[in-house]
Amino acid sequence: MPPPAYILNLLRPNGQKQTGRKVWSIDLETVWLPFFTATNTDGLTIIPNEVLGAPLRLGYEADGSVKFNARTGKPVIKVVKDLSDEIRLVRENFVAGLQQFATSVASKQKEAYGEQARLNVEAGQPIRDRDHEALQRAMAEQIERAIAERRPEAAHVPIPEPEGEPVPA
Repeated sequence: MPPPAYILNLLRPNGQKQTGRKVWSIDLETVWLPFFTATNTDGLTIIPNEVLGAPLRLGYEADGSVKFNARTGKPVIKVVKDLSDEIRLVRENFVAGLQQFATSVASKQKEAYGEQARLNVEAGQPIRDRDHEALQRAMAEQIERAIAERRPEAAHVPIPEPEGEPVPA
């Protein structure tokens, strides 16, 4: 049985690059607003026009004053809760669809799926080992630097390498 068309479409490059405000890592202006305008048009949702017309709102403190980001000093801009809730629902359903597809393939093609998973783990092992060794070296170097900064006379004391098998990442 061929995979559903929506799964095939997810795996094809479309050449479009997103550039605006992101909500759940997806562009608000070019994806979410047109999508929800279409769902309203089709009668699938009833998102108020002012929500889609002004999806970004200035944040306010409890006392009614404009809220500013303490770190950057910029005003806080939020996505309207009604729209954010709809986006969350779509995202949760999207995730559920991906999980359902994976479960379906894994149950219908147990041996092939298991073999693919085994090949993935096997192919990733050298990368995990390399990263583990690099991390161990970097941590040892940081320890050496910290010791050298605290006691200059101890700067040349070697740090023993960890023993045993690498811990998988």
